[in-house]
Amino acid sequence: MNLRKFNYAVLGGSVLLGIVSSANASGLVELSSFEGREGEPVFRAIDADARVVSGKGVTDGKKALRVDFKADKKTSVVEFKTDEVWNCKGLGAYHMQFEATNPGDRSINLQVSLRAGSGAGWNRAVSIPAKSSGSYYFELVGEGVSEDFGMRDDPPTMNIDATKMVSMGFKRKGDFTSVKQVRFFVRNNLFDKSLILDNIRFVSSPERDPNALLGFVDAFGQNASVDFEHKVQSEEHMKELADAELRALAVSAPMKDRSIWGGWKEGPKLEGTGFFRTEKVGGKWAIVDPEGYLFFSSGIANVRMANTSTFTGVDYRDDSVRYIDPEDVTPEDSQGIVAVPREIKEDDFVSNEMRRNLFTWLPDYDDKLAKHYSYRRKTHHGPVPHGQTFSFYQANLERRYGETYPNSFIAKWRDVTLDRMLDWGFTSFGNWAAAEFYHSKRFPYFANGWIIGEYATLSSGNDYWGAMPDPFDPEFARRARVTTETIAEEVLGSPWCIGVFIDNEMSWGNENSVRSRYALALDAISKAEAESPAKAAFMKTLKKKHRGIAKLNKAWGTEIASWGELAKGVPFQDSQLSDGMVEDLSVLMESYARQYFEVVSGALKDVLPNHMYLGPRLTTWGMTREVRKAAVDYVDVMGVNYYREDVGTADWGFLEEIDMPCLIGEFHMGSSDTGCPHPGIIHASDVKDRARMWTDYMKSVIDNPYLVGAHWFQYIDSPITGRAHDGENYNVGFVTQADVPYPNLVAAARKLHAELYQRKYGELKED
Repeated sequence: MNLRKFNYAVLGGSVLLGIVSSANASGLVELSSFEGREGEPVFRAIDADARVVSGKGVTDGKKALRVDFKADKKTSVVEFKTDEVWNCKGLGAYHMQFEATNPGDRSINLQVSLRAGSGAGWNRAVSIPAKSSGSYYFELVGEGVSEDFGMRDDPPTMNIDATKMVSMGFKRKGDFTSVKQVRFFVRNNLFDKSLILDNIRFVSSPERDPNALLGFVDAFGQNASVDFEHKVQSEEHMKELADAELRALAVSAPMKDRSIWGGWKEGPKLEGTGFFRTEKVGGKWAIVDPEGYLFFSSGIANVRMANTSTFTGVDYRDDSVRYIDPEDVTPEDSQGIVAVPREIKEDDFVSNEMRRNLFTWLPDYDDKLAKHYSYRRKTHHGPVPHGQTFSFYQANLERRYGETYPNSFIAKWRDVTLDRMLDWGFTSFGNWAAAEFYHSKRFPYFANGWIIGEYATLSSGNDYWGAMPDPFDPEFARRARVTTETIAEEVLGSPWCIGVFIDNEMSWGNENSVRSRYALALDAISKAEAESPAKAAFMKTLKKKHRGIAKLNKAWGTEIASWGELAKGVPFQDSQLSDGMVEDLSVLMESYARQYFEVVSGALKDVLPNHMYLGPRLTTWGMTREVRKAAVDYVDVMGVNYYREDVGTADWGFLEEIDMPCLIGEFHMGSSDTGCPHPGIIHASDVKDRARMWTDYMKSVIDNPYLVGAHWFQYIDSPITGRAHDGENYNVGFVTQADVPYPNLVAAARKLHAELYQRKYGELKED
C-alpha cells in the first residue's frame, strides 16, 4: 500500500491519528490506533527504533506502537507529520490524549512537542512511571489553557481520568485549532528505554471547574487538596517534626573521611595554599582544599530567602516602593524580604483578583506573621508587573522555630541548614547561598554577583533572561568593578570561599544554526558604530584584516559601498551569510566573548586574587565553541548548568578538547505527588524516583574525569503559586515550603556521599 500522509477524521468528539490510503476506495480516512488494517501508520524515528506490535500495551484494538528510545542521544524521537493538517476546529475546547505503557524498570521523562498548522509550537512533558500503563493528556485549546496566572503551570482544572502533561517553559499563545506535527521524544536518556503508545487522539474537553484554583493553597503554602508524607497539618505538627529533626542533628557529625574543609583526608595530600584551587591528579581534575586534600563540590544551590516569595494579588498606591536605584548591584530576583512601612501597606488595593483568590489565608497586617510580606518592584515574566508578595517559607520558619528575639528564627534556620548540609554529606553550598553563611567557618561556599546597569547591550534573538551586555562599553567595565568590589566586601578574603560566579545563563547563542551561533556579532554589525561600542571594536578588527572595503566584499560576497556604509549598520539575511563572512563572524564572536571574560576576570583578580572564577554558568542552549575558546583563558573552572537525566557524552565532547575542570552549576528532578503543580525541568514519577534519579545523575558526574562538582537547584521547593520573579512553581527542593526535608532525598544523599571520594579518587588513596 502507498502511504501518502496523515489526515484526520471526526467521530464522537474525537480526532484520531489516521492514514490516507490510495487503496481506500471510499476515500474516507481510516481511524487508526496503529491497527494498520491495510498498512502501518506513518511515522519516522530519529535516533530511536519504532515498530507496530501486539500484546502488552495495546489499549485499543490489537496493535500499538513500540518506541525504543536510545541512551545518550541529544534527542531520541518518533515523529508524526502530515502534508496537510489535522483540523480540530470543530472540537471547540480540546486536548490531545494517548495511552502509554512503560514496560521497563525506570521512569521515562517523556516530552511531546506539537506544531500547529499556524506554525505555533508547544512542548509539554510528563514522567511515565516504571512498569505502568496510563492515559495522558496535552491541553491545547480552552478557557485558561494559554492564560498566564503567574505559575509555570496550574493544577488540573478538568475532570479527566488521565494525567495532565505540564507545559515546558512559559505557556504558549497562538492558533492551535489545527495540528501539523506531533513528536514524542526524550533527551539524553541515561539508559535505553522503551515505551508503547496507543490510541493517540484529539478529544473535546469537558468544562473546566471554575473553582479549581480558588483557595488551592493552605495556610502553610501547601496544596490544600493533596496529602503527602510529612505534609504539615498544624503548627503543633510542624514543631513536632522540627523537634524530632533537631534531636537527630544534635548527635550527628560530619562524615569521618572529611577534612575540616570537606576534602578527602584519607586520600593524597597535595600542596596546601590556604585557599581552594584546582589540579589534575592521576588523569582526573580535582579541586584541592586549603590544606591540600582532594575536594569534590557536591552542593545545593539557592539557599536563601530571595526566591521564596509569591505574589498575593495586592499592590500599593504609593509609587515610592517601586523606586530602583540605578547604582544597585543586586537584581530584583536576588533581593531578600523587603520591609514595607505600615502606612504604605494600609493604602493597598487588589490588583489581580485571580491571584488574590488562590489563598485560603494570608495574615492581617496586625498579625505577627505580617513581617513576611515583601514587595517586588518588577518581574521577569508574568501577569503581575509588580506588587505585594508573601513568603510562606519564611513564615513557616517562625512557626517552626519560634522567635526569642527579632528574627531569631532566621539565625536558627542558618544553624539548622549548616547542620543538615554536614549531616547529609554535602561538601559545599552551590551558587546563591545567602551571604549570612559566608563567615560561619563551618562550610565552603561560592560567592556570586550580577553585573547590572545602564550599559549598551546586544541581542542574540533568544534573550531568555535579558539582552547581553556590550563588554566594550566602559560603563560595563565600571559596573563590573562595582559588583566585584561588593563581593569582595562580603567575602573578606575568607578561605571558605571556593570561588565566584558572575552572571548566569547568558544568551551567547548556540550551534543550531549559523544565525543563532553568530547572532550577537550580526546584531552588532547591524548597529551604527557611533551607538555600539562592540560595533566600533568590530570595525577596527575588520579594517585591520581586510585593509579595504573591496577585499571585505570579495571575502563576504557583498557589495557594501564603503567602510562608512558598513559603519552606519548593515543587517544581513541568512541567505547572505557566506563562508567568508562566517569566518569573520567567528573571529568577532570570540573577540566579544574574550572582552567579556577579560573585563570580569580582571576585576575579580584585582579584588579577590586568591579565589577561583567559575564564569557565568554556561548552558547547552546558550554556548558556542567561540565562547568556550575565549573562556578557557580566563576561568579557573568552567561552570555549566545542565538539566538532563545524567551528563552522558552527547553534549560534552568539548571536555577533552579544553582539558580543564568543569562543574555542573544546576540540575534537578521533581515530581507532582507532593502537590506542586509543576515538577520542574526534569520529571520523576514520585519522591522515591526523585532520589533514584539524583543518585544516577551524581554518579555520572563523579565518574567523569573532568567534572569536579555538581549543584542541585534548589534547597527549597518553589512556592506552589509561583515565585514572584517568573512563576516557577517547581517541586525541586530538598525541603518543602514548610522546611521539612524529603526523607528519600536525604537518605540517597547520605548513602552516595559516604562513598563519594572513594568512588571519585579511590585509586589515588595512599596506604
